[in-house]
Amino acid sequence: MKDYDTFIFSSYKWLPEKQTVYLHYGLDDDIHFTEEITFPEDFIINRNDESLDTALFALHLIGGISYFKTCLPKTIKINSGSLTKEQANFWNTVYTKGLGEFFYQNKINPTGLINFPVDENKTLSPIKSDKPREGTLVPIGGGKDSMVTAELLKNGGIDFDFLRLNKHPVITKLAEIANKPLHNIKRRIDPTLFKLNTEGALNGHIPITAFISFLSVVTAILGNKKNVIMSNEDSANIGNTTLEGLDVNHQWSKSLEFEKMIQQYILKNIALDINYCSLLRPLSELSITQLFCNQPEYFEDAVSCNKNWKVAKEKIDKHDVAMNHSLRSGSWCGKCPKCAFVFCQMAAFLPSEKLINIFGNNLFEDEELIPTYKQLLGLEGIKPFECVGTPEETSTALLLAINNGWEETLVLQMFLVEKAPSIENPKKLIEDVLSYSENHAIPPSFLSLIQT
Repeated sequence: MKDYDTFIFSSYKWLPEKQTVYLHYGLDDDIHFTEEITFPEDFIINRNDESLDTALFALHLIGGISYFKTCLPKTIKINSGSLTKEQANFWNTVYTKGLGEFFYQNKINPTGLINFPVDENKTLSPIKSDKPREGTLVPIGGGKDSMVTAELLKNGGIDFDFLRLNKHPVITKLAEIANKPLHNIKRRIDPTLFKLNTEGALNGHIPITAFISFLSVVTAILGNKKNVIMSNEDSANIGNTTLEGLDVNHQWSKSLEFEKMIQQYILKNIALDINYCSLLRPLSELSITQLFCNQPEYFEDAVSCNKNWKVAKEKIDKHDVAMNHSLRSGSWCGKCPKCAFVFCQMAAFLPSEKLINIFGNNLFEDEELIPTYKQLLGLEGIKPFECVGTPEETSTALLLAINNGWEETLVLQMFLVEKAPSIENPKKLIEDVLSYSENHAIPPSFLSLIQT
């Protein structure tokens, strides 16, 4: 693929009668992309809310990251609006830190690479809706975290609706178990992007949670909802490695840094009466897993394995099915870092027979996973580029697993020889990892739900 000089945010168009927004982009006025996003018709109340345009403009900007990364043009041109210096700094940070893993994997120096243009004459006027917003949206991804959020909200008497991006049978089933409404957003990425990838365009990880976050804000405005509640944990703040002084974090758009940034962006640029936060921020992955292990109704359906998730999604797209329980078989591939991490977290709280039944295999007896567990423990290489926790969380989970009947397995034997002797105070480590963090951005109206 050839290089292009300028990436253009061409325009966006909202068609209320179709519940669809069209996001247009270009490379040097030579290649053009159009992304389509269709919102749930039965959910929309405010088709022309005053704050909708500023939210759609933000969605246009975050949506462009998938197309911008194809060749990283030196110049960014925005025809669909303009940015203050503060706004431009926000997007420079989101693109730079959100693409950290992409830069690392493609061996690209990110220094000074992202430069959104500034309009010195632009002024801001965030809007408060004339009609009071009420209600809560919970984006659901199909894993344990969003189900823990759901149960915390239910236990606190907070009503909410689930929101998902594209259909998937796992999510449909989980919403049915939770007995909560589920609204589906349909996203169609321009196929030209996939064609460019086959021709050698740069490719790699993007900050998908940032995209889903702004998508959720638009949906909240359309549905007149007040709260967008995410399910991101404390350990998402910890990066994988560094590159030219940049902290490379696979989960950066799940971090507290991004959460606080988008809170301020919404407040200053979009709407004064929309709350955005992660309810699980004070908790480690292990603490969230502990809560999840008290929710057996979700064990057979919640799944976090991205590899098998994609396989199931392909089947859905091919056959256009909304529910297919046969996809439950083999939901965990049992070979990836995410499977290895979640297995060890759950092993801290569940007996072997139950956990092996969930995963279909004993991952602690898989010799091929030993290198992965060494990475997760910080013994080798870097933390895998997956949504996994810290080495401290992995160590703590394995310490707890020793007392839960897993000691004689291959992975635990490796841990006892290579890692456990270096842990000076195992009891304190367990207490620290399972403790509540005060480092969060949860508004007082929701804080009591997580403190109980």
